[in-house]
Amino acid sequence: MPKTRSQSRYAPDRGLTTRMVTTMFLIGLLYVVFVGVLLALLKNAWPVILLIASVLFIAQFWFSDRIAAFSMGAREVTPEQAPGLHGTVDRVCALADIPKPRVAIADSDLPNAFATGRNERTALVCVTTGLLRRLEPEELEGVLAHELSHVAHRDVAVMTIASFLGVLAGVMTRVALYTGLGRTSRDSTTAIVALLIPLVSAVVYVISFLLTRLLSRYRELSADRSAALLTGRPSALASALTKVTGEMARIPTKDLRRAEPFNAFWFAPAFSSGESLSRLLSSHPTLEQRLDQLGRISAQLGQA
Repeated sequence: MPKTRSQSRYAPDRGLTTRMVTTMFLIGLLYVVFVGVLLALLKNAWPVILLIASVLFIAQFWFSDRIAAFSMGAREVTPEQAPGLHGTVDRVCALADIPKPRVAIADSDLPNAFATGRNERTALVCVTTGLLRRLEPEELEGVLAHELSHVAHRDVAVMTIASFLGVLAGVMTRVALYTGLGRTSRDSTTAIVALLIPLVSAVVYVISFLLTRLLSRYRELSADRSAALLTGRPSALASALTKVTGEMARIPTKDLRRAEPFNAFWFAPAFSSGESLSRLLSSHPTLEQRLDQLGRISAQLGQA
């Protein structure tokens, strides 16, 4: 019988649970308002709007994790193909008392890892070949414990659903802007509607983006904390964080740019430029914040 979250040995995080529930409520409310505004503006097109919204939601929920894994080059491997990696995943799962996820490797020099999946039955944890080459066994264990915490706490699924509204609003905005909807219309009402759609979409996109970013930053700190407490070696996770972040500077810009759209999934974010807006609005807390938290946990556990 599959384990449930309540049976996991990962430390419970009420703050994360509260933030996930709050974010989902606000995102849901925003979604209802957004669709309602579209229906009011485009009265004759309500069947199409509802159909598109429903199809996109189903696609986002059921396929976004698979699409992301495929886009990042994840290739599922067997215990015979990657015995060391499977052995580490087995140890973390035994410590956490959770079902073992599918295990994958991405052929990339970018040192990173990610986990996807709507639940524990569909979960997949993936590491890059660059990460495997650079980390020591205890460091790799810390990274995998971090990623499996996302699965156990189910914040991966929440982030997948929460990001849907931003995707929908972004699509609506781009379609309106790229097609120049209403610019040549002689009907003033049609022109106003055409201007309001991208405006409303842009506002909804910004709000949903900020909500998901706030949740994403907290969930990364929560995963660090849960992994450190589970393994009892926060210093190993801190070492992995420091090493991965430092090695990012040696990765070619083109590879960083290719990985940047998936930063919300990665163990550590990839930035293609030094001081960019994406860094300021990162899905992850800063390295200093993460190391500071791990240092406090290390002191609590009595580690040097």
